[in-house]
Amino acid sequence: MFTSLPNILTWLRVLAIPLLVGVFYLPISPGARDIIATVLFVSAAITDWLDGWLARKMHQTSAFGAFLDPVADKLIVCTALVVLVHLGRVDALVAAIIIGREITISALREWMAQAGASASVAVHSIGKLKTIAQLVAIPMLLFYGSLFGVIDTRVVGSWLIFFAAILTVWSMVYYLRRAWPYLQGKQ
Repeated sequence: MFTSLPNILTWLRVLAIPLLVGVFYLPISPGARDIIATVLFVSAAITDWLDGWLARKMHQTSAFGAFLDPVADKLIVCTALVVLVHLGRVDALVAAIIIGREITISALREWMAQAGASASVAVHSIGKLKTIAQLVAIPMLLFYGSLFGVIDTRVVGSWLIFFAAILTVWSMVYYLRRAWPYLQGKQ
């Protein structure tokens, strides 16, 4: 199952991470750099959806895929946020909130799985909405210009990433509240 089509797509997302960083070191115009980075990130986001859909449709779900998929997602989002902080397009506090939540909830889910209570911290609609906000905000901030002469991605992306940070805190509180009885040893 390491080389199933869904897992290959997930591996491609992992391989896109150094490319996403590396594009900012190329001797090309800032506009070209931003477009390439945006295309890389959007392609990764599409493969995130596609690999899950294919795994279910082709009956190729696996424990390895279930492990690698969220890791790849978190790595590319966190890497993009670090790049955006470096470029001055995202506030470091916003990035720290989002990255800190990802680490915290990943550890919480692992701990809850060991406690036999992983259903208590299963993905919730707040977490999905947070992910959507991030996956729209980040490419807008990578592009960082006028889209079709109508949408100022700097403004829209900045508002969306701030909204994503709020949803990040909200979803973290939600998951921690669900896990609280287990954290206190009452379950």
